[in-house]
Amino acid sequence: MTELSQIEERARTLRAELENHNYQYYVMDAPSIPDAEYDRLMRALIALEKEYPSLITADSPSQKVGGAPLSKFEQITHEVPMLSLDNGFNEDDLIAFEKRLQERLLNVNDLRFSCEPKLDGLAVSIMYEDGVLTQAATRGDGQVGENITQNVKTIANVPIKLRGENIPKRLEVRGEVFMPKQGFEQLNQTQKERGDKLFANPRNAAAGSLRQLDSRITAKRPLLFYAYSMGVIEGETLNALDFHTQRLTALGEWGVPLCKESAVAIGAKQCIEYFNSIGEQRNALSYDIDGVVFKVDDISMQKRLGFVSKAPRWAMAQKFPAQEEITVLQDVEFQVGRTGAITPVARLEPVFVGGVTVSNATLHNQDEILRLGVKINDTVVIRRAGDVIPQIVSVVMDKRTSSAVDIVFPTHCPVCESHVERSESEAVARCTGGLVCPAQRKEAIKHFASRKAFDIDGLGDKIVEQLVEAKLIENPADLFRLNLPMLTSLERMGDKSAVNLLNALETAKNTTLPKFLYSLGIREVGESTARNLAMHFLSLESIMQAEIESLLEVPDVGDIVAQHLFHFMREPSNIDIITSLQDLGVNWPTIEQASAEQQPLLAKTVVLTGTLSQMGRSEAKAKLQDMGAKVSGSVSAKTDLLIAGEKAGSKLSKAQSLNIDIWNEEQMLAFFAEYDDK
Repeated sequence: MTELSQIEERARTLRAELENHNYQYYVMDAPSIPDAEYDRLMRALIALEKEYPSLITADSPSQKVGGAPLSKFEQITHEVPMLSLDNGFNEDDLIAFEKRLQERLLNVNDLRFSCEPKLDGLAVSIMYEDGVLTQAATRGDGQVGENITQNVKTIANVPIKLRGENIPKRLEVRGEVFMPKQGFEQLNQTQKERGDKLFANPRNAAAGSLRQLDSRITAKRPLLFYAYSMGVIEGETLNALDFHTQRLTALGEWGVPLCKESAVAIGAKQCIEYFNSIGEQRNALSYDIDGVVFKVDDISMQKRLGFVSKAPRWAMAQKFPAQEEITVLQDVEFQVGRTGAITPVARLEPVFVGGVTVSNATLHNQDEILRLGVKINDTVVIRRAGDVIPQIVSVVMDKRTSSAVDIVFPTHCPVCESHVERSESEAVARCTGGLVCPAQRKEAIKHFASRKAFDIDGLGDKIVEQLVEAKLIENPADLFRLNLPMLTSLERMGDKSAVNLLNALETAKNTTLPKFLYSLGIREVGESTARNLAMHFLSLESIMQAEIESLLEVPDVGDIVAQHLFHFMREPSNIDIITSLQDLGVNWPTIEQASAEQQPLLAKTVVLTGTLSQMGRSEAKAKLQDMGAKVSGSVSAKTDLLIAGEKAGSKLSKAQSLNIDIWNEEQMLAFFAEYDDK
């Protein structure tokens, strides 16, 4: 063998070895040699081809290295248009998609779908002739794309030459060029160190890298390619491949890289299961995806279904609702909601995510801040799901700097300076100034005037809002300071309506202690609890002075309710409002200690169920509570009595199984009558 023959053989051997290692690494995901050894083989081939240029072939692995810069991109017309896909956004869309398919296919059941992660990259077309890469183009407008052949050749896992048998004479491979997450982060770090512009996300980085006029720049970018279909096919090879997934398998056998997370599903139900499963894996994947593509697997069915506009009828992209980005948390502000909840809101360096520019995100509560370990000036991952307010998902700890500052939760309301209360069993901290806090003002007054509280006739929500917005009232006590000129100054408030409202306010001053307690809007203190408190302590003064231990002695008052009551009654601003209400004439009759005869159901738990025909349920409940009963909504082993009206259902059955006493409506009314006679 001559020296030249030996050199040619050496070159062929090197090319074959490198092609095989590429296949093992990128397609089989099973590297056969260390990276350093691969690099030595590649350097040897490049050196050999440099010394003997005649040995260079179009399919040589060395041709992945960038060539000379291109002056401009040529335009390439796609022989088969590269269409887009219709999108779906929820399970109903996927079910409707299956239904449309079944109707067009004359009710074919158990449709088989190919399920493929929708990579967030750039769609490309790669043409192979006699197994050798000859041309590559972007999708462009679907009809015409850009010639990016030299750049695609530099992508590490794109085969320059297909391997195996039965390769079509001409084969167009279609797929997605993308940048893995790790490669994206490394690229942006390099850009930052150089003072260059950072890429917004991996997709933008991939698109920018693929459209470089100098393919040597593309060669340095960490791009990869996964195939998802075929376009042009010339030859008899695929006649026996009747399913889309069979064609993908053939591509894999020829050395074309495929997404290993793809799968097959039967019917919409399995498609939904796959979608949910891949969604759970999304953050752990090495590449970004923004949904799942579902395709009818049967090629003959695809042909029958055809196309509509610019999309095939046989495929749909189901999009994920959440999208993520990275930005910097610049500050945290604490907002007070209408119920007094203190919510930390992150002020962010503006970032484009989920189709909008985001500058704020919720941190939910103090526990969430601790769980995330987030600090001001941290680099954070932001997720935006649909139209829901964005939230911080995690901290990029590698990017934490010495300027990171702890987030300090306030001990006083940032709006009214009242104390902030947080129960041990709750994650949410709340402002205790419910009666005076401007953030809670409207809701507090609406509750105060509601039917079960002061029941002020004519004082609806809109009137309350007008009064607050006109700055005529700031707290419930101000309602009783209103006069005729103040009310008639409101829009659409005539003299008669104003007089009627003033009369209603005067009438409402005469109330009861339970209703007064309920009207204050103390958290967890509903009608029943307010009644129990009143009957136990007999006076407002005793309730206001009660310690937590004393409050816990009241039926229906647990530790959480006791904490809320205790802190509410010790907030100076709340005490001022209560005093003002009494000074303005709000009063209630004195409650005397009830005897056992007056409260025959004391400490008994009663449940009402079914339809009462002679007495309203609310009236019956109030009567039972007057008799000392705790009226519950569910039956349990602790239930003492069930009162069953007409059409009583599961609660009656459960009470019977637990041997609980059961009365009908007539028995209840007879008991009430006996009680009233005493």
